[in-house]
Amino acid sequence: MESLHMIDIIQRLGIEHHFEQEIQLVLQKQQLILSNHPCDFDFFSSHDQLYEVALAFRLLRQGGYYVNADLFDILKNEKRKFKEIYGEDVKVLSALYEASQLGVQEDSVDDVGYLSLQLLHAWLRRHEEHPQAIHVTKTLHSPLHHGFSRFRDANIFPIQFNTNNEWIGCLEELAEINSCVVSLMNQKEITEVYKWWKTLEMAKEEKFRSYQPLKWYMWPMACLTNPCLSQQRIQLTKFISLIYIVDDIFDAYGTLDQLTLFTDAIIRWELGGTEQLPGFMKMCLSVLYDTTNDFAEEVYKKHGLNPIDTLKRSWVRLLNAFMEEAHWLKGGDLPRSEEYLNNGIVSSGVHVLLLYAFFLLDQSINMESVAVMDNFPQIIYSVAKILRLSDDLEGAKKKDEKGVDGSYLDCYMNEHQHVSAEDAQNHVSHLIQSEWKRLNQQILTQNQLSSSFANICLNGARMVPLMYHTTNNPYLSIMQEHVMTLLHTAGAETV
Repeated sequence: MESLHMIDIIQRLGIEHHFEQEIQLVLQKQQLILSNHPCDFDFFSSHDQLYEVALAFRLLRQGGYYVNADLFDILKNEKRKFKEIYGEDVKVLSALYEASQLGVQEDSVDDVGYLSLQLLHAWLRRHEEHPQAIHVTKTLHSPLHHGFSRFRDANIFPIQFNTNNEWIGCLEELAEINSCVVSLMNQKEITEVYKWWKTLEMAKEEKFRSYQPLKWYMWPMACLTNPCLSQQRIQLTKFISLIYIVDDIFDAYGTLDQLTLFTDAIIRWELGGTEQLPGFMKMCLSVLYDTTNDFAEEVYKKHGLNPIDTLKRSWVRLLNAFMEEAHWLKGGDLPRSEEYLNNGIVSSGVHVLLLYAFFLLDQSINMESVAVMDNFPQIIYSVAKILRLSDDLEGAKKKDEKGVDGSYLDCYMNEHQHVSAEDAQNHVSHLIQSEWKRLNQQILTQNQLSSSFANICLNGARMVPLMYHTTNNPYLSIMQEHVMTLLHTAGAETV
C-alpha cells in the first residue's frame, strides 16, 4: 500500500508528470489485485482495509482504470453498523467521500458517498474546534477530483499521512522546485501572450483596449498542466481570446443585422461582403481567419491532415448558437429550458476551445479521431454542460437586483411556475452532479481519443468552480495570488 500512498502524495503535490510510467505500473498491478479478489475484504474488522480500498478505488478510476463498485455493497447493506463503527473515523470517511466523487451512476458509490457526507457533517457539528475540522470542511467543499493540486493549500497531509517518512520530504522538495520552474514558465508565457495581443490592430480599438489577456491564459494554464506544453498554452490562449471577443461582440457591440453579416462571413470564411460591418468586427474576422488558417497549415505539415474544414464548422456551430440567443433576446420570449440548454452547451464555446487543444496535443490525430471531434463527442458535451449550468447557477445567486436575464433557471421557472428559486437552484445543482458522473464514465470508457486529451477535458471541468463558484472555494485565494503575480510580471514586461 505504500506505493498507493506515495502516488496520492505525488498527485496532491502536482508532480505526477515526473512519475507517469511508475504510477501506471503500480495502478495496473493494483487493478489486478482488486479484480482477482473482489470479495476478500472485511471492512467491519479492519479500518485500515476500508481506507486502503477507498484510496485504491479513487486512484484507479482517476487514472482511467475501471474498478467494480460492488466493493462497497456490504457498506450499503449495513448502514447502521457502518455508522456505529466509522462515525468518528474521519480518515476513512474522508477517503470514502473522495472516492465517491469518481462514481458513474452507481447506487453503491452514491450511497457510500451520501452516508460519508452525512457522517462528516455530523462529526463537524460535534468537533468544531478539532484540528482536523478545517481539513474536513475543505474536503466537503472541494473534493480532490474537482480541484487542482496546484491551487490547493500547502498543508495537504492533515489526516492520512505519516509526515515523518523520509521520502515525503524528498517529494515536497521536488514539488517546491517544480513550482518555481512552472511559475517562471507561466510568467514567460503570459508575457508572450501580452506581446502578441499588443501587435494586433484590434487591441487598439477602444472597445478592446482594456481587455486583459491573463483572463484568457488562465484556462490553458490550468488545463494543460504538463510543463512541456508551453507553446501549446500560448497558442491556445490566442484562440480562447477570439472566443471571448466574438462572444462580447454578440452580447454587447453588434446589432442583429450586423451579427447576421458577421455570421455569414464566418460561414463563407472570407472578408468579402463585409463592407457594411464596423471596423472592429472586420478586424476580429481578419485575426480569426489568419490565426486559424496558419494553425491549420502547421497541423497539416506535422500530420499530413488539414483540419481547416473541421475548425470552420466548429466556428459556424458556435456563431449559429450565438445568433439563436440574439434572436431570443430581441424577441423577448424565453425558450423552453431544454431548448435553451442544448443551445447554451454550444454557445459556451467549449467545443471550439477543446478542438484547438486536441490538434495542439499532437496525439491520436487521424481521420477517425477527427471525425469523433467533429461530431461534438460526449466528453466535450459534459464539460460544456457543466460550464453552462455552473455559470447560470452562480449568476442566479448574484442577480437579485437584475431580474430575469434569460438563464437556464429563468427558462426552467417560466416552465414550472410552482417551483421556487431555491428549488430551481437545487435542480441545477443535481444536473451538474449528474453530468460529472457522465464525465467520469467517459474518462473510463471512451477509447477513441487520447488519455491526455481526456485529462484536458477533465481539467476544463475542474476549472469551472474556480471561474464561477467564488463562495467558500478553498482553491480560489491561492489561484488569485498566483494570477496577481503573473499580472504584475506581465505588466512590468509589456508596459
